[in-house]
Amino acid sequence: MTSGQLVSACWLVFLFYWIACARAVKRAAERQSLAGKLAHRVPLWVGIILLFFTKEAAMNHRFLPHTEAVQWLGALLCVPGVLLAIWARRTLADNWSADVEFKQGHKLVVRGPYRFVRHPIYTSLLVMALGTAIKSGQVVGFAGAGFFLLGFWIKLKQEERVMLRHFPEEYPAYKLRVKALVPFLL
Repeated sequence: MTSGQLVSACWLVFLFYWIACARAVKRAAERQSLAGKLAHRVPLWVGIILLFFTKEAAMNHRFLPHTEAVQWLGALLCVPGVLLAIWARRTLADNWSADVEFKQGHKLVVRGPYRFVRHPIYTSLLVMALGTAIKSGQVVGFAGAGFFLLGFWIKLKQEERVMLRHFPEEYPAYKLRVKALVPFLL
């Protein structure tokens, strides 16, 4: 297996797992507006395009050396990323949503990877995006990872407003104990 195949395999495992699990969720009690969805989805789609579909020479300036070591470093970052994503998704179970939603019978999940960061799925996808960018070694890949960060930052702020409204006592205490994306830092 090449480093590129490993990166692709990680993203495909993530995609297929998400599709397979998408139907086993609770019904939404509260949904976000189209404007709210677009606010985080547009940067995420720009990130996807930059990470995976931009091959224009003007945007493909090499940022990192094109060595086997650099490519494998990037590829190997994708492995813990996809494993964390699956662990976090399994822990959320039927509370998960692709959009910012509050579910019927929603529970505040603070176990599993949610003990370490409040948004471990975003953390895992950011690790995978960073790994993919390192693997490419090109500026466009890091720009894509930056757009991922922007999209997930917007989305986590939207989610946290919903969680604060529905869990006014538990969520502020959780926010004080657990960082948003990077344990002990951010």
